[in-house]
Amino acid sequence: MENSLKHNLTIVVIGGGAAGFFGAITCATTIPEVKVTVIEASRKLLTKVLISGGGRCNVTHHCFDAAQLVQHYPRGGKALRGAFTHFQPQDTVNWFESRGVKLKTEADGRMFPVTDNSQTIADCLLHTATQAGVRIITGSPVVAVRKVNLPPQTPPYQGGEEVSNLKQGFEVELKTGEVIKGDRLLIATGSNPIGYRLAKNLGHKIESPVPSLFTFNLTDSRLENLAGITVENASIRLLTTGKNKLEQTGPLLITHWGLSGPAVLKLSAWGARILQENNYQMPLIINWLPEYNTETLRQYLLTVKTEMGKKRIATYSPFNLPRRLWQHLVSFVGINEEKIWAELSKQAVNKLVEELTQGRYQIQGKGVFKEEFVTCGGVSLKEVNFKTMESKICPGVYFAGEILDIDGVTGGFNFQSAWTTSWLAGKAMVN
Repeated sequence: MENSLKHNLTIVVIGGGAAGFFGAITCATTIPEVKVTVIEASRKLLTKVLISGGGRCNVTHHCFDAAQLVQHYPRGGKALRGAFTHFQPQDTVNWFESRGVKLKTEADGRMFPVTDNSQTIADCLLHTATQAGVRIITGSPVVAVRKVNLPPQTPPYQGGEEVSNLKQGFEVELKTGEVIKGDRLLIATGSNPIGYRLAKNLGHKIESPVPSLFTFNLTDSRLENLAGITVENASIRLLTTGKNKLEQTGPLLITHWGLSGPAVLKLSAWGARILQENNYQMPLIINWLPEYNTETLRQYLLTVKTEMGKKRIATYSPFNLPRRLWQHLVSFVGINEEKIWAELSKQAVNKLVEELTQGRYQIQGKGVFKEEFVTCGGVSLKEVNFKTMESKICPGVYFAGEILDIDGVTGGFNFQSAWTTSWLAGKAMVN
């Protein structure tokens, strides 16, 4: 009887994105007799898959160790630690390759389809879902979800013993008026207010959603007319009064509006809440030469002063910094462009050291990182069983993807948490 019950299950998935599709496919391919329906509010499916990675889709990251992988999640890493032992990036690679989609790894660890076209990933998910018999409904926003008693899956009598004719399930009401009934419900709406409202109405706590992964707006004479310049390795730090030291090191891109690049995006993710609390206006400390400390840099400058004394400071940089940036920083500390290294005073050396390692800038707002739309916040992780992704508050309800209070830095980590949580949910809903 138990197997018959499983085969008669009906699963409703709210959300036609990466997590929704992957969860639906996992259900339908684990037990093909299960009826699975995906409901998407808009008329387009997998929109984030299609636009991510500049239209190439950064599917996952080449990090196959769970302990290292969780370090890329400002929120949710601890909860994902066990989850990644069941489904991690290598499993993602295997899943897509077994369906004819080969992935490649780029120098920074990001993984893309070899076609460099996100449509390849979307087509794979759509085709697999269709082949598995998943019903897909688009253009149908969900207006309400209700816990109800559904008709029984089996006759009221089994082996002479009476079996309850009441079975708890869910009714999902669409804006069109249609009501879809399901035994189990997967909410995978991403960072969508509708999803948060549905979860809240079912009794869940929502950690307030705020943006993550964004650029910094700032105006500063030191960066004027330098848009497009990249510093390969810089260290940036938010000047906070708290104990947490929010700092990141990596490539830094100067833009027309301020700063971008991996270092900024990572810092925006780890500092998402404190930046929001400060209305995105905070002091930022930039160390353009993180391989030096103040003392080793001072000694090196004194050596340059001795050995390159006849060269002009403004035109001879002893560091691997873009020439125009070097000239702006030299000018900012008051060194005349005609001055040679031999004429550099002790006071000027100290000023240059401070500017190169502890330059203070002022963040004046946040920009948009168009390739990623990531939100910090969502369903409280304390209310979810990460072995199954089932709610601890409302049995029969499961969560996957960005509706959870999980977010990763850029590089394929957000998609990986979506694949992992939806795979776990998909398996659990039919077992």
